[in-house]
This record gives sequence, structure tokens and C-alpha cells, in this order.
Amino acid sequence: MKKADVVVAGCRQIVTCGGGAPKRKEALGSVGVIENGWLASEAGRIVFAGTEAAFRAEVRLSEDGTWIDGRGLVALPGFVDAHTHLPFAGDRAEEFSLRLQGWTYQQLAEKGLGIKTTVAATRRSTPAELTALCLERLDRMLLHGTTTAEAKSGYGLNLADEIKQLEAVRAAGRVHPVELVATFMGAHDVPPEYLSKKEDYIDLLVHEIMPEIRRRNLARFFDIFCEEGVYSLAETERLVQAAGAAGFGIKIHADEFVPLGGTELAVAVGAVSAEHLIAVTESGIRALAGSGTVAVLLPGVPFFLRLGTKAPARRLIEAGAIVALATDFNPGTSMTESMLFILQLGVFSHGMSIEEALNAATINGACALRLQDDVGSLEIGKKMDVVLCDMPSYEHLAYHLGINPVKHVIKGGRLVVQDGRPVRLPIAP
Repeated sequence: MKKADVVVAGCRQIVTCGGGAPKRKEALGSVGVIENGWLASEAGRIVFAGTEAAFRAEVRLSEDGTWIDGRGLVALPGFVDAHTHLPFAGDRAEEFSLRLQGWTYQQLAEKGLGIKTTVAATRRSTPAELTALCLERLDRMLLHGTTTAEAKSGYGLNLADEIKQLEAVRAAGRVHPVELVATFMGAHDVPPEYLSKKEDYIDLLVHEIMPEIRRRNLARFFDIFCEEGVYSLAETERLVQAAGAAGFGIKIHADEFVPLGGTELAVAVGAVSAEHLIAVTESGIRALAGSGTVAVLLPGVPFFLRLGTKAPARRLIEAGAIVALATDFNPGTSMTESMLFILQLGVFSHGMSIEEALNAATINGACALRLQDDVGSLEIGKKMDVVLCDMPSYEHLAYHLGINPVKHVIKGGRLVVQDGRPVRLPIAP
């Protein structure tokens, strides 16, 4: 008999999102449903996912174990949000209002708004303030079913404030149930004090900031905004080569507004992911289809910016690219912590099926963080990261809009949301 210290009993459905990773083409449309399913874990890892009869024959709950009633609920893997800009201060509501009046993202940037507004606010914030903001946002993520998230810096744009952002991510991750993966994005923009001497800032990134971030082990990945008016393709190549040599995994904000070839560069350098891809070319799609680089699509951005174009999700899927969905949570172009909302946008605005969007928000999101062996699906040996939703079937994730069906959340075998409220866990000394 297998021992278990947590059992989720009698779920209406268990949606495993299992069957191998990453998921491409037809496999992206398969979510692995177990009707009337049971789940069990021991020491935070799944030991069973199957029927009641098989559970009774194979598993024994320890005397002090936790029994969770799953009747009437649908169990999903915790969402994996593979692209967020979590540690920032301030907001850009005024900028949002101007955009509603017709100002473009680029026009706002030319006026000194955009990312630079958030940089100023983040530089003014204290470490404690920034950590508190992260924790508030992580609560909202968790309540909407996110159990793992990436968190990018990039609103400091100098040594002290990039470190401050990444240390806030580390501090929040130590006490919050959402598992965080930090990304250093000192090349998110050119800081205002270096606008006339960008090459000097690139040198600073390569020779001072990047090595110090690595020395302190503050980030697993390096990301850069490869975009017209920000970092050129040649500048991007120089920086990602330096980051790779320093030991960072590589991510690239690629082909968001202008097709510079950032996607093809991401594939050429073996990047973990190419992200945004609203303006990706057919050449970029072909490159992704033949690679292990994940195409992280951010449907909240064209929705929030009210763009007439969006990432070609169907062409990417049909070509065989690894497609993931993420929020791009940030104050200027996608102010949402809800992966559920992003899943729905994947369906309604990007032409994905519910199954494709669900896999893109879970197991393929895990691939974009190189965590697919631990999270993203409900399979034996993986972390017991489970979202229990009060709904008739998983199709209601997109069918029933305007509600949050998440009732309970389990992270690593611990109940961290119960009846729609966070469970405050004791902080280890």
C-alpha cells in the first residue's frame, strides 16, 4: 500500500494535463480527464491519481493525514504564470486614460511615460514597501489558481534598484505559498540617465550589474526587451551572449510591436522562451516549430492596449511550436494577476480551444520555466499543486465568464486557500 498524508476524495473530474511535456500540435488539445477521481500525496508529492476503486486498493491515509472533500469539484493543476513583472511600485492609471483617448504605447514612451514612470516609482520605494506589494499581488494570483509564477525585475535599471526588486521577490517567495522564479531584466529599457549613452549602460549591465546579480544568486533567467527604440537585434545578441556566459537561462521579449527577428535570435541562442510574438514572422514561426524554445503568448497585452493585432496562436500551434500562456502582469500593458482571465482570452481572442488554453497555462507554462518535471500537471511524482473549482466540468473555465470558480488551492500538499480565502500558514523560523 502507498502511504498518503493528503487525500482529495471524490472529485467530479480530475484534469491531469499529463501525458508528456512539452505539448505540441494535437497533444496540446488533450487534457487527460479522470471522472469521479481521487488524488493523494505524501510529503508534498503526488502518489496517486485515479478512480476510487483503485485508491481503496492501493493507498492508505496516515492517521494524522488531511482528508479534503472533492465532491462536486473539478481538480486542475495549479496555473503556472511564466511571465510577470511582479515587483514594481506605483500605477499608470493616468497613462491608461490617455491611451483610451488614442495615445499609442510608443507616443507615451516618447513623452517620458510608460516604463520610465514605473522606474521612478520603484526607485523611490523601500525594500519593505516593495515586498509588501508583491505579497498583496501574490494573494490575488493564488486566489485565482496560480501556484507558480515567474517574476521579472526591470523597473530599477541600476545596480541598487535591480537588486532591491529581486530581493523583494526573494523575500516574498520565502513566506508566500506561490512558488516564484526570478528573472533579471535590467535590459527592460534604457534608464533616463543613459538615454544619450546607451552603450555605457550596456557595458554597465555586462560588467557590473549582471555579475553582481549572479554572485548573489538572485535570478535564474535573464530577459531583454528586443524592440525598436529599446534594444536592437545586435544589442540583444551581445547581452544574451554575456548573460549565457554568466550562467543565466535566456528569455527574450521578442517581436512585440516590430518584427526585428528577436524570435529567430531566441531560437539560435537556445533561449528557454521567446515572449509576446504579436509581430512574429513566418520565419520566426518556423524557427520555433523546430526548437525547444517556448512561445509565451500574452493575450492580456493586445486586449489591454486595444490593438488590432495579436500573436498568431493558431499558426504557432499548427506549425508545432510549444505554446504557453501568461499574464504579463505589469502596470502599463496588462494589469491583471488572473491566469483564469488569460485562459479565457486565449480562447476568445486567440482562437484556442479550452483544452489548448488549459495546457498552455499549466504544463507548457512550466516548460517555459524549466519546471515541467515538478509542476504543471497532476502526475505521480510531481508536486501536489491542485486547484479545486466549484463548477460542473472543466469547460466552464471559459464557458461561465465573470466569476472565479476557485474554491480550494493546495500547494505542495498544503491547503493554502480554503473556501475562497487564503489560509495563513505559520512562517518557519
